[in-house]
Amino acid sequence: MGLKEYTAKRDLRRTPEPSAKLRKNKRDEGVLLFVVQRHKASRLHYDFRLELDGMLKSWAVPKGPSMDPSDKRLAMQVEDHPFDYKDFTGVIPEGNYGAGIVEIWDKGTYTPLAMAKGATAETLLRAGLKAGSLKIILKGKKLKGEFALVRMKDERSWLLIKHRDRYAVEGYDSEDHTPKTSAITRALLSRRTPKPKVLGKSAKATNAKRSTARLKVAGDKVGGALKPMLATLHVEPFDDPDWLFEIKWDGYRAIAETSEGVPKLYSRNGLAFNDRFPSVANALRGIKRHLVLDGEIVAMDEHGKPSFQGLQRDSDLPLIYYVFDLLKVGDEAIHDKPLHERKALLRKFLKDGPVIRYCDHVVGKGKAFFAATQKQDLEGAIAKHKDSTYAFGYRSKQWLKWKNHRTMEVVIGGYTAPRNSRQHFGSLLLGVFDEKRLRYIGHAGTGFNAGTLAELKNTMRPLIRAKSPFAGPVSPNAEPVWVKPQLVAQVKFAEITRDGQLRHPVFQGLRTDKAASTVRSLDAIPKSTTMGLGTEDKERMVKVRGGTLKLTNLNKLFWPKEKITKGAVIAYYERMGPVILPYLKDRPQSLYRTPDGITKPGFFHKDAGGAAPDWVKSVRLASDARDGGKIDYILCNNTPTLLYLANLGCIELNAWSSRVPNVDIPDHLVMDLDPGDKNTFDDVVEAALAVKVVLDRLGLKSWCKTSGASGLHIHVPTARRHMYEDLAPFTKDIMLLVNSMLPKTTTLERSLAKRGKRQIYLDHLQNRQGQTVACVYSIRPRAGATVSTPITWDEVEFGLDPKAFTIHTVPDRAASIGDLFEGSRSAQPFALDRLHKVLKGLLQE
Repeated sequence: MGLKEYTAKRDLRRTPEPSAKLRKNKRDEGVLLFVVQRHKASRLHYDFRLELDGMLKSWAVPKGPSMDPSDKRLAMQVEDHPFDYKDFTGVIPEGNYGAGIVEIWDKGTYTPLAMAKGATAETLLRAGLKAGSLKIILKGKKLKGEFALVRMKDERSWLLIKHRDRYAVEGYDSEDHTPKTSAITRALLSRRTPKPKVLGKSAKATNAKRSTARLKVAGDKVGGALKPMLATLHVEPFDDPDWLFEIKWDGYRAIAETSEGVPKLYSRNGLAFNDRFPSVANALRGIKRHLVLDGEIVAMDEHGKPSFQGLQRDSDLPLIYYVFDLLKVGDEAIHDKPLHERKALLRKFLKDGPVIRYCDHVVGKGKAFFAATQKQDLEGAIAKHKDSTYAFGYRSKQWLKWKNHRTMEVVIGGYTAPRNSRQHFGSLLLGVFDEKRLRYIGHAGTGFNAGTLAELKNTMRPLIRAKSPFAGPVSPNAEPVWVKPQLVAQVKFAEITRDGQLRHPVFQGLRTDKAASTVRSLDAIPKSTTMGLGTEDKERMVKVRGGTLKLTNLNKLFWPKEKITKGAVIAYYERMGPVILPYLKDRPQSLYRTPDGITKPGFFHKDAGGAAPDWVKSVRLASDARDGGKIDYILCNNTPTLLYLANLGCIELNAWSSRVPNVDIPDHLVMDLDPGDKNTFDDVVEAALAVKVVLDRLGLKSWCKTSGASGLHIHVPTARRHMYEDLAPFTKDIMLLVNSMLPKTTTLERSLAKRGKRQIYLDHLQNRQGQTVACVYSIRPRAGATVSTPITWDEVEFGLDPKAFTIHTVPDRAASIGDLFEGSRSAQPFALDRLHKVLKGLLQE
């Protein structure tokens, strides 16, 4: 970068900072200086600086460096600083760039982690900086040992990570290692308002005001604020040369008015954003021409993708203001010009920088553009007619939006108590307003981290009330605490169920630009297509190769309470056939039949091949009984056979872990987490995560699914290289290690009578020939018509609700996100003997 940017940002006649000079006299070759400065400017942060080429390469680290390897600190590269800045402390006066207090937090020397023959330290560091990967050893008073600086997709965004070495510690906060006598700490303490010791009425009122102030982080109303033009939700993407297509960003819509003075930055509802997003407001100061801009403020994660949670106040993710429209230039209003002319002017006047960027577009090719947003897992796309004029505050059909993700605003009406290791609260209770009545639509127990849990609890505390704010019944998963319906959250969800509930909502953040009263009913949101309940005719004929299949008693109620029929089960398997058949093909089926529905006992029917039609394949295998007999097991290799099994009353499908002809060699091992009567599902989640830790330690990929009942199943592909008799003891040792991690809530005791009611049975015995668990995507004959459903490991979080995956919801989920279990069919060869030795060593630690 050089020192030109340093000089350009400062008037060195008005600030005590050192002048822009390079270091001339170097010390010992290979030994360079580093310094960390604690800087209280508009907000407290740390500046991490490394000597290189006679100057200081510099990064702003909002949360400060950490000695904990699990912390990946965001480090934003800033302009190079002169070498003499290493000794700078003091006050940068108001009105200057970086105005505030600067103090030295740590300093010392540093070297490259590894030296190459014939190369100097600076040559290696220079190459690492260019490549975006710096590996160094710090020798300071506080920071010691190996560190890495890794650049993300954004040129200025890096991660500062501590390596695991003898200096590494767990749980590190830079502020805990700062003297209380520091000038910055004294300044911060002097501005802190003491908290009342006893919360009487006046104190509670004060806290309520503070909470309200926290909620109004967007700021006060901006006078004369413009209301932006809005897009209409559209279903199908299209191609049209008269339309242009932009990315639909997942952030805050914002209007910006620039001038020679302080810029205006505000929300679609006119709330000031200057204090909320100071980096954007400061960047707007660099635009000297008077412009009125329309765009979206977006937080970018370490993968260069938008993160709505990154817009919360405690986030340190970099912000970008993507500008997609220009409404005024100087004194000339141009909103009546065609869109393509406005965007051409915008491109002319707007120069891309690290914070403010032009939002580009493509013309005509809407289908391919939308497909690209899906592939990149973006929020969606916006289609705009190239000749459209700007209609302030109007939802126009000249602008259309296509959404990849289902998101919406909801009102928080309460929360549940935390369980197990979670702190602060368990789930948020959500609602929307129907007229003036708050209607309950579900609870969100995922999407939080330790910081958001604590901040939300503090925000909700002064809003606690005695009675439920919901007009109708509420079904929380734990004891509820009610709050005044004032907070608005954004959630992502899978779909809306038939009874108007959100399925698997995930918290994304609070919306400080929306009033709770504006969050209305779900009617405006397109509902997913749900399956019919099987009210079809009593019988149906299906053509199959070599004959016909007669489907009978289709209107028979299999779930009397839910009014779900046998026909609905057959319809489910008919629709899900292409997804489920790869997990059934060539595997012997141990049929479990419930022909009279879930209220009557079912029975196993293994020897079913003899009575099956000629077009149904079967395989004769030895019985495990002592008489040495044979059993004809059905092989479900096509959709007609799948429908035949469903017509027999096989609500549940149970396939072996091995396939013909090598039925003694499984292609995956299975771990079944079976909870006791008193276990919560959070206990099961905790056990599953412990299994994941062990498998990760062994370097084994794994896939998780709900059992369709009260547990979870974990599958590990084995590449069909190991026999059952070898995998069984290996799986048992995995479970033994998990049990040692969670001795209170898990057990290897199979007997219900002998194990505690709050202990999860870590079932490893499924890894034997002929043993089965419910097949992935199998319906279970349980209340609610639940389905054994694959889930990502990110979904395995406290608050996960296995009852959300049902005959109604899973087909749409699979159609939307694809087959999450597909990867489990890939080969994963591994050296079983070597891994078993590693596992034995872990058990002995």
